[in-house]
Amino acid sequence: MNILYGVPGEGLGHATRSKVIIRHLLEQGHDVQVVSSSRAYKLLADNFGERVREIRGFHLAYKHLTVSKSRTASLTLRTAPDSLRLNFTRYRDLLRNCCRFDLVISDFESFSYFFAKAQRLPVISIDNMQVISRTNLDVAVPKKERGNQQLARHIVRAKLPRSQHYLITTFFHPPVAKADTTLVPPIIRPEIVAARPRQGQHVLVYQSSTNQNDLVQMLQQLPQQEFRVYGFNRDEDHGNVKLRPFSEAGFIDDLASARAIVTNGGFSLISEAVYLHKPICAIPIPAQFEQWLNAAEVEKLSYGRHFSALTPDNLRAFLYDLKPFEQALAGYEQHGNNELFARLDEVLRAVAPAG
Repeated sequence: MNILYGVPGEGLGHATRSKVIIRHLLEQGHDVQVVSSSRAYKLLADNFGERVREIRGFHLAYKHLTVSKSRTASLTLRTAPDSLRLNFTRYRDLLRNCCRFDLVISDFESFSYFFAKAQRLPVISIDNMQVISRTNLDVAVPKKERGNQQLARHIVRAKLPRSQHYLITTFFHPPVAKADTTLVPPIIRPEIVAARPRQGQHVLVYQSSTNQNDLVQMLQQLPQQEFRVYGFNRDEDHGNVKLRPFSEAGFIDDLASARAIVTNGGFSLISEAVYLHKPICAIPIPAQFEQWLNAAEVEKLSYGRHFSALTPDNLRAFLYDLKPFEQALAGYEQHGNNELFARLDEVLRAVAPAG
């Protein structure tokens, strides 16, 4: 089959996960062309070369670690003319220079979806976000999060409506509420599948934003704990706090050997920590309901704790006794990406055009 695959550029989680799917599709003999933007485009182009074409995507703007709706709207309006010009050029390139596509796969990416609708092609959605709109969530949403939930639900519903099938990657399993929807385990990159989990003495801390300048001083208030911190891209030793420069191999080794993980509510790292059976302390970025949901599910499943802020007292409460989290995580079972690949191959056969 000839497949167009759309990957958003916001963050690298989508690109890292999509890379696994794209490689599987190529190994199955499919011809795959990819559209993506920003850092995700660079990562995918490094792996798949000329199969990848750059487009302009939507990006979030932040203020004090929180998603700013006004700044996001302003950024979108400022960049809209250039984005439309580039995307229209890419649209024409795909029509002129590529073979006729059989279907489109989108990881929460809009350009490929609109291309599919314009060309009357079937669409398969593969992402974790659709869990917000296509399942009955099984956690109690507090009043202060309901506005963010409604906004997230509206965005998700509008993103890829009336796709032929939705494969939702998830480490939790709320009841499915809509047809043509299948829950599958999270996409795990091969390096994590190959990693050998073991229990060291350190706690891995992933700081997605470097604006929390008091992080080192805060962690130093727990001198009995060793922290290895990623996100600042610096190589520094501050006693019990070690700042680590970016290194995929180093990060994976520190993740596999950590006694626990401290992170935000991002789906990728939480999924990898669950896969490796590592207790999780999740502090979601404010105003991002998907991150709040992931953190809430971590606590509901007894995989760790969910806090609204990272403080010494919250860390002490999390690290005081990790055994209940370890026991709950021991019951989580996933065999790499086997189930996901099997369900994807079934869906491709079901929605592929005849002939």
